[in-house]
Amino acid sequence: MSNSIQQLADSLSAVFAEKLVSVEIEFNEVSIEVTPENLLEVTTELRDNPEFEFQQLIDLCGVDYSQFGQDEWQTDDASRAGFGRGVDAATSSGRLQFGDELESLTPPGRRFAAVYHLLSYVFNRRLRIRVFASNDDFPVVPTVTEVWNSADWYEREAFDLLGILFDGHPDLRRILTDYGFVGHPFRKDFPMIGNVEMRYDPEKRRVIYEPVTIEPRVLVPRVRRNDHRYLEDVGEDTEDGADDA
Repeated sequence: MSNSIQQLADSLSAVFAEKLVSVEIEFNEVSIEVTPENLLEVTTELRDNPEFEFQQLIDLCGVDYSQFGQDEWQTDDASRAGFGRGVDAATSSGRLQFGDELESLTPPGRRFAAVYHLLSYVFNRRLRIRVFASNDDFPVVPTVTEVWNSADWYEREAFDLLGILFDGHPDLRRILTDYGFVGHPFRKDFPMIGNVEMRYDPEKRRVIYEPVTIEPRVLVPRVRRNDHRYLEDVGEDTEDGADDA
């Protein structure tokens, strides 16, 4: 870890004191957590204070932590036959349908977060900010469009895909999905098959929406492994060294 990264973490702790929930150094980068009430004050200070000068917001995204740390696939232990890929259909998020709900594994107020990545050209360093929406059912955080104009479309994307509302945004509406789209596709409880499907109706001469007709299923990726059991001739290399597992 470089001295400049530790110095940044120390400066953040000293300048903002009680306004930060936490200051951490992860992956050789400083990360801070801020409450929604302090977000605008902290971000404005990070931009204008000569000690920081984070002039550029290079990325903003939303995160759904409801199933954080959970994995449907058993990949920790392997038997002689390889890794297990069985999925319990009753608990698999890949088989969710419209109206199904997943129980959040996080404490209340820790499900939805907005994450900001800042860059200082003056000091050539980066900073990550995370702010959690206090209400899981109606997640709202303040907009930072008045601090960085580049937040405009980023916040619209987070709203569209995760349903996070940015209070004060000048034009908060969907940006990637269709106008009549139902739900937010990056939420962990959103069905992989979607909620509705659309097609052109020649009789009505327009596009119509209908309930999804696709059968819910879990997709299993094709995996290639170098395993002697799948070689055509033991002791002789095949063209690519392995067949599909």
